[in-house]
Amino acid sequence: MNVLIIGASRGLGLEFVRQYRAAGARITATARDEAALERLQAHGARALKLDVASAASVSGLAWLIDGERFDVVVINAGLYGPRTTGLEAPTEADFDAVMHTNVLGPMRVLPQIAEALAPDARVAIISSKMGSLGLRGSASGWLYRASKAAVNSVMKDAALALAGRAIVVSFHPGWVRTDMGGAGADIDATTSIAGMRTVLASVKPADTGSFFNYDGQRLAW
Repeated sequence: MNVLIIGASRGLGLEFVRQYRAAGARITATARDEAALERLQAHGARALKLDVASAASVSGLAWLIDGERFDVVVINAGLYGPRTTGLEAPTEADFDAVMHTNVLGPMRVLPQIAEALAPDARVAIISSKMGSLGLRGSASGWLYRASKAAVNSVMKDAALALAGRAIVVSFHPGWVRTDMGGAGADIDATTSIAGMRTVLASVKPADTGSFFNYDGQRLAW
């Protein structure tokens, strides 16, 4: 199996690398800084320097992966931004940082990886239940919520554009004990990633465009 992980410097992305490598997969993984790239190489991955918030950086990705045929692509790069509790307007800088990473990043990456997909490839975007309109019961972190609602729309369009070539889905990874999720979260990264890998291995073409919990439960938009 040939796997590409976008945003693998730590947390969920690094755990995807660890688990797929343990299963014998060939891994290409991206990070922004040298320490993270060295960490990925130590895990046996081919490490590529990539910043999804930079148009210039992402524009070279297709060249770097030319000739590859990935069975699985995971787009994981994400930023939470300000931890608001109500209608607190984000600064322009915070808005740009979160939206560029969480929404524009995948919109830049997807065209770059389209020609490097194996037949029946699976493409996953790590989203969040916080982006769901139907399940929403809180206004906390509304900038992050807006970005994840938007990236679910991006996922749906990618599913339509890549129909017949790849199965495209998005995931709520659970509330995971990572730097972003915090120490009080519900599950560990091992559980989250194992669940998402199981789902990716089992999805069918009819599932493309779906939003899943890490354990395979379908989520409302």
